[in-house]
Amino acid sequence: MSRAVESVAVNPAATLESLEDRSAPRIDQNDPPRWRRILLKISGEAFASPDVGRGVDPGVVASYAGQLAELNRSGVQVACVVGGGNIWRGLSDAAAGMERATADNMGMLATVINALALQDALEREGVPTRVQSAITVDQVAEAFIRRRAIRHLELGRVVIFAGGTGNPFFTTDTTAALRGAEMSVEVILKATNVDGVYSADPRLDPHAVRLDSVSFDTVLNEHLMVMDAAAIALCRDNDIPIVVFDLSTEGNIRRVVWGADIGTVVHGGGEP
Repeated sequence: MSRAVESVAVNPAATLESLEDRSAPRIDQNDPPRWRRILLKISGEAFASPDVGRGVDPGVVASYAGQLAELNRSGVQVACVVGGGNIWRGLSDAAAGMERATADNMGMLATVINALALQDALEREGVPTRVQSAITVDQVAEAFIRRRAIRHLELGRVVIFAGGTGNPFFTTDTTAALRGAEMSVEVILKATNVDGVYSADPRLDPHAVRLDSVSFDTVLNEHLMVMDAAAIALCRDNDIPIVVFDLSTEGNIRRVVWGADIGTVVHGGGEP
């Protein structure tokens, strides 16, 4: 971790006054954030209205931007990886016969659309933001350059990574693990539509229980639905914990970063 990350000044009391949802885990506003450099993985589906399931809902995106703006103003360095499933899903949409590589390339373009939507919402919150793409779209985004991305973070800019890894056959979960390792983040926050990792699929098994923490090896060996195996292995090999949490609850992004006891921590073993 660079010296700039360690020396960030934080004033959480000035930035978390809006956390008024008393049904959610409370945050001690006098405590510093648990992590100072994070990577947030947002699925493409999260950009759409739950009632529609496709497209980009500006109100939904504005909600995420507001939470990320509070983190940014508190000195937390924020990187994001976005999916594109609200516009195009390479694997499932290719089932109709399209070549997989072509379908995945279309999915990478969809992530650029979502990244630009999030950038626009963040800049309307007054947060300087840069989109870096793994595929060449020079008129709308920077090319991904690791050292430039790190410098953006050190200067207090939010960095949004688009275009996946730049290659077909890799998911945006793998992109999140790869960019997290390249940015030397302290944690990857996997924002989902469920409140954590379960011992089995709770939709199929009424006895499934939510796990407070679980090891990378257990996730891989028991095929738990967290991220794909390549992403989990990358995080394990680089000792980057993952927190899986429910994005639909307003304020949860901020609560997770401040160490609230929500979601599931995936870690390398021992105390997470």
